[in-house]
Amino acid sequence: MNKKTLKRIAAGILVIIIIAVSIGAYMWFKPHRDVQATKAFAEMKTSELLQEFSADANAANAKYLSRDGNSKVLVVEGRVSKISTNQSGEAVIVLKDKGAKVGVSGTFTQKTSPNTAGIKEGDIIKIKGAITTGNSYDADLDLYEHAVLVQCDIIK
Repeated sequence: MNKKTLKRIAAGILVIIIIAVSIGAYMWFKPHRDVQATKAFAEMKTSELLQEFSADANAANAKYLSRDGNSKVLVVEGRVSKISTNQSGEAVIVLKDKGAKVGVSGTFTQKTSPNTAGIKEGDIIKIKGAITTGNSYDADLDLYEHAVLVQCDIIK
């Protein structure tokens, strides 16, 4: 190989590296989605959302979930069954009807967690968040999984 060919190969590799670094930087510094500023796709009761996933999980997944990570933003109303805090110090509220085995789990952000301060079990509230998974049942483990909303806040 002569010097001219080696220079062209080196220049091509350099261009590829610059493009890869640029794409990586763009993805890394891309602003996060502001769920609370996004218009809600639907407003419903806890039982309605759970029924949709129980009746036909594939249709509900197609309706609410997205492969690009921008799943639908929902407002869900229900009775507070449990209030806890995750390892990151964020509030987690489970909305579940009395006697139901499954509910909707809403994880709040560091910024919105203080808005849950006055809420107690038994209260009926509305939360707004992005759905990441629907409710399900694992027959092998006899385990019910809640539907999950993230980046939640209380709607008044």
